[in-house]
Amino acid sequence: MDTMRDRFISTASRLLDEEPRLAVVLADISADGFAPALRAHPDRVINVGIREQLLVGAGAGMALTGMRPIVHTFASFLVERPFEQVKLDFGHQGVGGILVSAGGSYDWPAGGFTHMSPGDVALLDTLDGWTVHVPGHPDEAEALLRESVAGDDRVYVRLSLQANREALPVSGSAGFAVVREGRRGTVIAVGPMLDDVLAATEGLDVTVLYATTVRPFDAAGVRRAAAAATTADVVIVEPYLAGTSTAAAGEALIDLPHRVLGLGVGRAELRRYGQMEEHLAAHGLDPRGLRQRIGGFLRP
Repeated sequence: MDTMRDRFISTASRLLDEEPRLAVVLADISADGFAPALRAHPDRVINVGIREQLLVGAGAGMALTGMRPIVHTFASFLVERPFEQVKLDFGHQGVGGILVSAGGSYDWPAGGFTHMSPGDVALLDTLDGWTVHVPGHPDEAEALLRESVAGDDRVYVRLSLQANREALPVSGSAGFAVVREGRRGTVIAVGPMLDDVLAATEGLDVTVLYATTVRPFDAAGVRRAAAAATTADVVIVEPYLAGTSTAAAGEALIDLPHRVLGLGVGRAELRRYGQMEEHLAAHGLDPRGLRQRIGGFLRP
């Protein structure tokens, strides 16, 4: 199976042939993959080098002229480093574009903490009007990218090396998908966390919802799941900073007695970088860790 990043490159390259207003702006990352597209569309594939503030500013400038920019690099260099440009050049100026990240929370541990971005979605949450997609499979990444290109809004697509074994049908407007039904609470699995959540909840009487579009948050879907259960308690398992979506879930259930547990990447920096699988285990996001915490929280 190709990676989400591989699929992004091949899909975006094809979309450049199909969509004359589309442009891709790079900061060296994935430049080799886009080399054929650069030869075919030298005026619409722009590599600004390792200048991430310019990367975002150039993309927003293209949007001001009516183009639909895809702006791409590692998450830490796309959201965190040029955050002021994201806030002002896109948000304040009221233009749309698509930010597509790679690297996730710890996809390349050897790169160190500079290349890790568990706080990206939480940071974007401080801004208004961003749609956030977190696909869990390359097929889902392609579908969500194509949907994003067709629009005019501000979109963040968060790609990762971690992926589920199988893709599910996804759409940014479809809300959370019901994967498993139960009565003792609801577990929301975000993007690439689905397989581990399903393994961790095997045999538990819980509903599992699958979320690939987390902003806007599907409050109606969470309320439906809560209404069908004997308890409105919710666990959210996210592949980024723990608790990023707990407030959204709490607001969805504000008039119901409920508890919310947010599981995800902890705040403490893990300085023994190891491998991605070791980070998952260290943060309790492997099936064993999830089983212990979900089972303990939703225990009758």
